Amino acid sequence: MGQVERPSLVRPREGRILGGVCAGLGRRFGVSPWAARVLFVLILMIIPGSQLLVYPVLWIAIPSE
Repeated sequence: MGQVERPSLVRPREGRILGGVCAGLGRRFGVSPWAARVLFVLILMIIPGSQLLVYPVLWIAIPSE
């Protein structure tokens, strides 16, 4: 059986708002960039202050397209 290949996790050049982290996550998991942004913010609201750590770490860890 053939495997379905997912797009790799990269920060796209187009569709970025700040660093492209949420656009890249949305593309990787097959959702729109705006849905990924809303979900990212909602998840980060659970742990206050984590935005200051998580987003910059992902920005550095995820390569640019």
